[in-house]
Amino acid sequence: MKSICQLVKNKKIIIWDWNGTMLNDAELCVACMNTVLRKHRIKEIDVIKYRSTFTFPVKDYYEAIGFDFEKIDFEIPAMEFINQYYPKIGQADLHKDTIEVLKLFREKGLKQFALSAMEHNNLVSSLTDKGIIEFFENVSGINNHYANSKLEMGQEMMKSFSIESKDILMIGDTIHDFEVAQRLDIDCVLVSNGHQSKERLLEVTPFVVSGLLEIAEYFR
Repeated sequence: MKSICQLVKNKKIIIWDWNGTMLNDAELCVACMNTVLRKHRIKEIDVIKYRSTFTFPVKDYYEAIGFDFEKIDFEIPAMEFINQYYPKIGQADLHKDTIEVLKLFREKGLKQFALSAMEHNNLVSSLTDKGIIEFFENVSGINNHYANSKLEMGQEMMKSFSIESKDILMIGDTIHDFEVAQRLDIDCVLVSNGHQSKERLLEVTPFVVSGLLEIAEYFR
């Protein structure tokens, strides 16, 4: 089995996930969801519960925390959450060391891309507000609010920029990121301080680190 050191060797491209990987928004997601849960008289969750249940497609996560979609359309609580989340997204900070790692990768000559399940215009706005959009060759978000698969966007990104899979490392924080990377035939490292627990991530890959600086150490 490869080590992470072997995994990152000779990489030229970094494809970043945004929410949870660079943006530290898990607690914000919990607070916004609890507002929705209270409205529907469903038991509130904490960060531990969130990281143990959050998944893609997000409709499955909603069901896991108590919504019954035989009684209510998924779009109702989904949009209620979105209406809570986006006005408050500025309250979420970047994960510690995010800018340091972005700068290190740029100094190493790595090209960086952002691929996110966030709606595209909001993604661009969020990266701009955090002052880091300059680090990316291209950013790509979904065209709706329901956090569908990033696979098609990743395929289009690789085609548009003529990127070879062997040159890419994806950095994410969810099982979905790992699954997308597999489908794109690219290597992936996951961070465990985002939207899913370390235990869940380790069920699908051994390439799990505690934070971004740990990944950066393999490039130094």
